[in-house]
Amino acid sequence: MSLDLYINGRFLTRRMTGVDRVAIEITAAIDTLLAAGDPAVEGLRVTVLVPPGAAVEQRYRHITIVPVGTRQGTLWEQLDLARAVPADGVLLNLCNTGPAFMRNQVVAIHDAGTERMPAGFSRSFRWWYKVLMPLLGRSARRIITVSQFSARELQQVFGIPAAKIGVIVESVEHIHRVVPDAGALQKFGLEGQPYLLAVSSMAAHKNFQLILDALALMDTPPFHVAIAGGGNARIFGGNPAATSDRVHWLGYVSDAELRALYGGARGFVFPSLYEGYGLPPLEAMACGCPVLASNAASIPEVCGDAALYFDPRDAVALKDAMLKLAGDPELRGQLSARGAQQAARTTWEASARQVLTECGMSAVQDKKYSSATN
Repeated sequence: MSLDLYINGRFLTRRMTGVDRVAIEITAAIDTLLAAGDPAVEGLRVTVLVPPGAAVEQRYRHITIVPVGTRQGTLWEQLDLARAVPADGVLLNLCNTGPAFMRNQVVAIHDAGTERMPAGFSRSFRWWYKVLMPLLGRSARRIITVSQFSARELQQVFGIPAAKIGVIVESVEHIHRVVPDAGALQKFGLEGQPYLLAVSSMAAHKNFQLILDALALMDTPPFHVAIAGGGNARIFGGNPAATSDRVHWLGYVSDAELRALYGGARGFVFPSLYEGYGLPPLEAMACGCPVLASNAASIPEVCGDAALYFDPRDAVALKDAMLKLAGDPELRGQLSARGAQQAARTTWEASARQVLTECGMSAVQDKKYSSATN
């Protein structure tokens, strides 16, 4: 089957988020399939479309990056991007948004977080998603998402029909390409210290306040806690644990530093209230780090039997789980072994194949639509 696929390349022009990571890895995996001459991509031609002036290197062997239009941001996506895709092409949007009224497109919507966890988003951002998501659900040929949990959420929150939604896998293979920074633990004052790791953000639904609440319930924690990411002590108000010498605020860390932190930790703590998927716990598992995880949203679906779960609204439950994990080397070994198996279950190549299948379905459906209306 011949198919001209155009990928919305806004993800190449901004600081990487978890959603952008998915887009980057799937696009690279498609390029690898093209380079290998895989039968699954026979007749496939792929172009990544980016806004004008984007400082994007030509990183692919068989995918072309092309600047189009005159606008930037949302206006570029809604106006210039839609006009740049030929009538017989298919547009693939991997990062939640796409042209609101374009039929010949596939859109990945990762969750319904703007509605379920509104405190984590600005009012204008929530308004835009409230308007856009149902429109995409009606106009796009296919909607793809990243877990069965998210598929149910898109149906319940945005009214997208189940028959229109396809579920793809995510992977953490990328973490194995990263060489650990040998000096990271010394840099952060963690060398030789037993510590639990968390990767923080300022979004309220990430729920890192719970970690401090759990620490505050301990007289003297028998471990340190390293919190990497955008959070800092000021975000967590007057909680005394925020300024404890047992809590290390690392700020943003490089991939090499993060890999070293995963590798050196006694455990990884993931207290999120809401995730469409949740890559960090699987990244930790891939690095041999035992995982403590919230039992909310998609997280049990993603982590399977490879995590020790706790109620993300119960500080006592987290305190008990942290103490149990930190003090039980046999449990850590069991979780580490199960985690490695869980993390290895999926690949970005498998993700790419699923996405291409969805895009092929889109093309077939569009031809049926065109013939029925001509």
